[in-house]
Amino acid sequence: MSIKRSFLGVPIYLGSLLLALFLFAGTYSHAAHPDVPDSEDAIKAGEAIFNANCKTCHKLDQRYTGPALRGVTERRTLDWAKNFIVNSQALIQSGDAQAVALFREYNNIVMPAHDFLSDMEVMNLLSYIEYGGKEDASAQAAAGADGAAGASGGIPSEYLSIIVGVLILVLVLILVVLALIVSVLTKYLNTSEKVSEEDKAFINQKGDIKKVLTSDGVIVIVTTIVMALVVKTAIDGLYGIGIQQGYAPTQPIAYSHELHAGKYEIPCQYCHTGVEIGKSANIPSANICMNCHMHIQNVDGKEGVSPEIAKLYDAYDNNRPIEWVRIHNLPDLAYFNHAQHVKVGGIECQTCHGPIEEMEVVYQHSALTMGWCIDCHRNTEVNAQGNQYYDKLVQLHADSKDALKVKDIGGLECAKCHY
Repeated sequence: MSIKRSFLGVPIYLGSLLLALFLFAGTYSHAAHPDVPDSEDAIKAGEAIFNANCKTCHKLDQRYTGPALRGVTERRTLDWAKNFIVNSQALIQSGDAQAVALFREYNNIVMPAHDFLSDMEVMNLLSYIEYGGKEDASAQAAAGADGAAGASGGIPSEYLSIIVGVLILVLVLILVVLALIVSVLTKYLNTSEKVSEEDKAFINQKGDIKKVLTSDGVIVIVTTIVMALVVKTAIDGLYGIGIQQGYAPTQPIAYSHELHAGKYEIPCQYCHTGVEIGKSANIPSANICMNCHMHIQNVDGKEGVSPEIAKLYDAYDNNRPIEWVRIHNLPDLAYFNHAQHVKVGGIECQTCHGPIEEMEVVYQHSALTMGWCIDCHRNTEVNAQGNQYYDKLVQLHADSKDALKVKDIGGLECAKCHY
């Protein structure tokens, strides 16, 4: 019997082959918390809650404005997930390490509180997050690059970390098992009379760690891991070009939307007068501010003129425009009309700008990418009730069983935004 190769190479080559297969398999399964209901009624009720409160910023299996949600009750405790949904800011301000890390990872974007949801509604929402929407996964994958661009990211970072960690653990276990097998075979061959002394000397040779580290198997493993990380980083970087989500510049006057639009409930259209009649929402002039601040000089009845209102008076008295810093910027090649969306479409300001009435400092809430807009056009139903603008379109769509959506009235045509 003649032995021509060392057993030492077996675990290395097999391990590298398995690692490569796992890296490109792309499958990941999870086990939801056992207390999360999986009934059809709970999933359906949770879907309605998700569409009404979460859909703008989240997807189940894809990184979006916020993280991918499916598997949250496996990655976190059930109580943590419920508390974060109900009031994420309270959890962050309590110093919870996981909540703080998540807040920082997503550019300090504030998620609105959902304290109006009952405990049962929160559980139904988690039911949909864990078990719902899976039938749409193949359709979303077929949607192509548009949907991927809207996600402003490739493979979710948390998924990549989990996959790499599991692969390393599996590889280590495989190496340990194969090392035990090699050890048992070595002992057996040493006691076998059919093995020549020359072969026994070959079997009992000591391993050379330098040769192991420079072997083809180790090189393949290290190269594969490095390439996967480099490709992931490059994809994330490419998708992030031109995206200013979370951008919150310092303004010349510390104007608080939380105070004006939130506490005092001043309508957005009072200041942004062009939003219903033109392409731009326009920045209000000092004259509009002075309609109120001619009489209001401070906040909460305090005496004297506050420093920020004094800046307004200075601009007004000197007939000098306030140099506000633009927050939401679209590329010149894209055409967007506020009147079409707000007046005709009946879209609320918060749909694109987020909970503006809760912002002390305004920031860009949505990604505002091409994919983000197209995804909205695919899923948004046309508000045609009592709107004569859509009468003929509704008649043409009458034979269809599906609801009339923006995509059905040309919302996916290139020339709508690029001409």
